[in-house]
Amino acid sequence: MDSGNAFVAALQLIAGFDPDFLRVVALSLRVTVTAVLIAALIGLPLGALLALSRFPGRALVIVLFNALMGLPPVVAGLIVFLLLSRSGPFGPFGLLFSPTAMIIVQAVLVLPIIIALTRQTVEDLWREYHDHLTSIDLVGLRAIPTLLWDGRFALATALLAGFGRASAEVGAVLIVGGNIAGYTRTMTTTIALETSKGDLPLALGLGIVLITLTILINAAAYGTSRIGIRYAG
Repeated sequence: MDSGNAFVAALQLIAGFDPDFLRVVALSLRVTVTAVLIAALIGLPLGALLALSRFPGRALVIVLFNALMGLPPVVAGLIVFLLLSRSGPFGPFGLLFSPTAMIIVQAVLVLPIIIALTRQTVEDLWREYHDHLTSIDLVGLRAIPTLLWDGRFALATALLAGFGRASAEVGAVLIVGGNIAGYTRTMTTTIALETSKGDLPLALGLGIVLITLTILINAAAYGTSRIGIRYAG
């Protein structure tokens, strides 16, 4: 099939709401959204705590989280694979090659991004409002909810960045998920597989959806940042 016909067939798959096509898209969104929510629940308070804490080795911890923002996905996949494999500490739970394993590895990839960006945002806000918050006795842990709320627009952008990182992931998900049809096959792994098999319509259709999601995520991040600037002004 030539590329022109493949593109038309891809659009027909999208417009026709093909069940297999929708199943892959739905699984991808469920895994990614869940991973980002888990990473947010852990990363937002940890990032804020790191911003307000002072302890020996703090600079090293900050450098470490900043470095982990660029953690190679296949390395994250390998680490999670070893932890979840039968010989690993979490092997008895039988999580390997399941959507749960995919959620875990995506959360591992997104978590450093949220922690690092939250730390920077909260630290900047603390410098700006230090005197005011101190005057009303909002210091230490008590200041965290206020600072997180005040930085909500910047933090929303951080979450969207994490979503973009997770939704485009292939290697780590393939390692821990196994790309099992109807069970752990996501958009990115399906695109890689179907392209190698020569099934261009399905690969192109999923590619169109993935590109559309990427554009929407970036538009949402830009819009959120503009709202934040307007709100601050």
